[in-house]
This record gives sequence, structure tokens and C-alpha cells, in this order.
Amino acid sequence: MLVTSARLLKLLSLLQAHREWSGPELSTRLGVSTRTIRNDIERLRSLGYPVHATPGVAGGYRLGAGAALPPLLLDDEEAVAVAVGLGRAAGGGVEGIEETSVRALAKLEQVLPSRLRRRVNALNAYTVQIPGKGPSVRPEVLTTIANAARDHERLRFDYTGHEGETTVRDVEPHRLVHRHSRWYLVGYDVERQDWRTFRVDRVRPRTPGGPRFTPRELPENGDVAAYVEKGVNTAMWRYRATVLLHAPAGQMTALPLGLEVEPVDDATCLVKLGGDDLNGMAVWIGFIGVDFEVLDPPELAEHVLRLSERYRRAVTGQ
Repeated sequence: MLVTSARLLKLLSLLQAHREWSGPELSTRLGVSTRTIRNDIERLRSLGYPVHATPGVAGGYRLGAGAALPPLLLDDEEAVAVAVGLGRAAGGGVEGIEETSVRALAKLEQVLPSRLRRRVNALNAYTVQIPGKGPSVRPEVLTTIANAARDHERLRFDYTGHEGETTVRDVEPHRLVHRHSRWYLVGYDVERQDWRTFRVDRVRPRTPGGPRFTPRELPENGDVAAYVEKGVNTAMWRYRATVLLHAPAGQMTALPLGLEVEPVDDATCLVKLGGDDLNGMAVWIGFIGVDFEVLDPPELAEHVLRLSERYRRAVTGQ
């Protein structure tokens, strides 16, 4: 049987790891009576931990939020994960979080056992992180969106579009996605009655939010990553194009995730892509490494033609 101090630490760890425990469950885990569990709960409360109790057969104990953050108990893997995560957060992406992450990481490394400190240091020493160039996002915007998605509450916000126009959106938030140093919100636009992807750095939430909603089923078989890739690679660009590739669709597995590839026959397929620069799109299509035909837009075909003439002059000198 655990002595009182060790048992309290184990009890606290259990309460932090699980949303709610029944008295018998805690009793079994710690090998003591339910009466002892009640006494230990009172000891935790006297130390400032807000442990809530729900009476009845379906009741139990759960650790609530207090006025101050209580000490957290982490196992080895959790401690390493938090240390690595703080190190990555120090690289940017969320406005104002870099310095805060460094301070938190310094505190954590100070109390890490030497065996864990060596693991974290080795991982950081042999990992290269390329800083992102995407716009930063305020932490309160991310938490507002995350809380609304968690509680299934509509989110009202001002949104600045690609051309600089501002609209008011009423959205059922589904997920936040971090992609290539940018944050995206995937949600159901109530007014437009369709799913949309929004760049979070262009979102300015309004308060109060909207009513609660029943979650809907996301397209792409619920794969939020595939949905965002599809939206970013096509729907959110200034130009869109359809290209006929002289290769079977099954051979196009190296194309970026989210591009639409549609088989035409055993030897050809269609690919739909987008971009902000027609010349860059013309260059990228050449990188695919197969013969192709630009079906639309005509402006992209003109860029491909000019590019081919430039390459010919580079070889022939004429």
C-alpha cells in the first residue's frame, strides 16, 4: 500500500490524466478504501486543488480549473513531448508565444531528470527546424476558435478575403489546421450553406458567439487534412487550371495531396490545380515529367508557349 504522500501524488496524477473517476475506480487503482479516497480528496482540496465531486451512482471526482495553475504531474513520455513541443513553439507561428515558450521550456528543463534532459537535448541537437514565413496569429484568436469548436457553438467573425474585401461570416467551426506555417479554420458557413476553409490570420472573432449546433459530417470522408489541401491548392488561388496529362492516373501518386486527379482512360488523366502566378504554374506543370495539354485557362497555355520558346532559345541560341 502506498504511504499517504506517495498516494496523494498518484491520486493527483490520475485526476489530471482522466476527466472523471468514480470512487470505486480510484479505490481499486490505489488499493485503499473509498473512505480513504474521500479523505485524500479533502487533503488535495486543502492544498488548493479544486476537486469537484458529483454524488450518486453515476457520480465521481474530477479536477476543475482553479484560480491559479496547480503543479502538473507528467510521466516520462509526457515530459519529453511537452519539452519538444515548447521548443518547436519557440520557433514562431503564434504571435507573442516565442518568448513565453522559451521561459516555460527553461523551467521544465530545470526540473527534468538527467535521463530525460539528455533525450530532449539529443532530439533538439539533431533536429533542424526551418522557421516558417507565414503570418503569425494571436493566441486568443486560436483559443476562441478552438473553444467554439469544442463546445459546438457558432462563431461569428469578420473575414478579410483574398482581394482585401471584408465580410461577416457565421460559421460552425469544425477543426483548426496548421499547414506550412499557416493556420486554417475548417467550418460550415451557415449563410452559404457549404463547407469553407478560412485563413485564421484574416479572422477577427466577434462576441458574443452564436447558438449551439449539431456537428455535420465533413466532406472527403471526414479527412480534414485532405479537405484543407484541396481548398488551398485549388479553391483559394487566384487562377485555376485543368490540364490533360498523358499518363495513367495511377502513376500520378507523386502529385501534392489535395490535387484533383480524374482518370480519362488507361493512358490519360485530368488534373486540376491553382496558383497566384501563371508563369509559376507553367513551370510547375513541366516538373511533372509527362506530356500534357493545357485545357484552360488560355492564359496559362500562352505562358507555357512562351516558356517553351525561352527554353528552345537557351539550347539553340536562336
